[in-house]
Amino acid sequence: MLHYIPFLEKLLWILSSVFFIYMVYYIFFVPFAFRKQNPYHVHSPKCRFAVLVAARNEQAVIANLVESLLAQDYPKELFDIYVIPNNCTDNTEQVAKAAGANILHCQGKVSTKGEVLDQIVNQLLKENKHDAICVFDADNVVDSGFLSAMNNAWCEGAKAAQGFRDSKNPKDTYISSSYSIYYWMVNRFYSHTRSHVGLSAIINGSGFMADLSLLKSMGGWKTKTMTEDIEFTTKCILSNIPVSWVPEALTYDEQPLTFSQSWHQRSRWSTGIYQCLHYYSIPLIKSMFKSGFRGLRMRLDQLVFLLAPILQLAWVLTMLLGHIVRTLSVHYHISVGTPILSSIALSVVLSFLLSCITSVIVMVLEKKQVCSMKIGILSYWFFIVSWLPINAVCLFFRTKEWKSISHTRSVSVSELK
Repeated sequence: MLHYIPFLEKLLWILSSVFFIYMVYYIFFVPFAFRKQNPYHVHSPKCRFAVLVAARNEQAVIANLVESLLAQDYPKELFDIYVIPNNCTDNTEQVAKAAGANILHCQGKVSTKGEVLDQIVNQLLKENKHDAICVFDADNVVDSGFLSAMNNAWCEGAKAAQGFRDSKNPKDTYISSSYSIYYWMVNRFYSHTRSHVGLSAIINGSGFMADLSLLKSMGGWKTKTMTEDIEFTTKCILSNIPVSWVPEALTYDEQPLTFSQSWHQRSRWSTGIYQCLHYYSIPLIKSMFKSGFRGLRMRLDQLVFLLAPILQLAWVLTMLLGHIVRTLSVHYHISVGTPILSSIALSVVLSFLLSCITSVIVMVLEKKQVCSMKIGILSYWFFIVSWLPINAVCLFFRTKEWKSISHTRSVSVSELK
């Protein structure tokens, strides 16, 4: 076995170098997380919004969302609320209509949120009554200043924008707590930092805005992956349109409660990212040097994002190779497993401590109550590590079905306040 050591050492050096560059790249953005966000100037209401909500068996929560949208501090004549029931077997449509929403229906069978948006956006483009869409999930509740904040960004030229995605149930279970910390991390360490260096934020499923003229130039809402949000972000970058970060536009989202729900949802996310990498990596690379310096940076940044699942698996492979090389190099030891186990234990302890520290930091930065989130702080490491087997499974066995998650947390905006 010893004659394999030179080859394994070279492979380990290559993988370690790649992962080191990957880590350094993300560490570069960390200082910008501590900078204050420059708010958009206040503009008079101008943008005509079509507020879209794709809903599947959401009778328990849809009324609170519609109520929060009707309570927007934005002129009623400048926005319309459209709930699009699809594949429903409950009273979602009746409850949404009674709450004050307009109802739109899809033609034919739809199986994903992207297919719903495709049909409705095409209809809006034909009607030509609105300037932009804002998209929410049925389990959301929305801060009263959301549309005003998006109007400010739109008036200053934003063609696509993501608002701050918060949680309405961060303390329900260790899973919902971990999800809450995860979204605060994405808000602060991804979208917030990118906004400071002239890169694109990321569309994050809900609470986002898209200009209809941009969608028209794209031929409508044409997505084909399991993660229509990441795909739309990538398409914006290919059109040299950065996604703007608008933290004043606040949405509260209901997080999954169980590990099983989380596994299914994150499997869909990982599948979607692999799909986006498959469809868009070549277009991103080919157009890098044809779109100016900013366009090159945005494309590179998005490519690094799409490569994340593979690079995370490469990190695990690097650790395993390191242990194998160290074991094969040991000529005599009481137990060759001892250094391996010690090294693994040290890695686990250090990564757990780093996870706890960063969780506390992001909660302090976002002015969250640290003491009440102890279970989330302690479980966040497990939540992130559990993504590794998900990425490994989805690399070979992709999720093919969009599985809905039951939402039952009926909370109004006034209760959250």
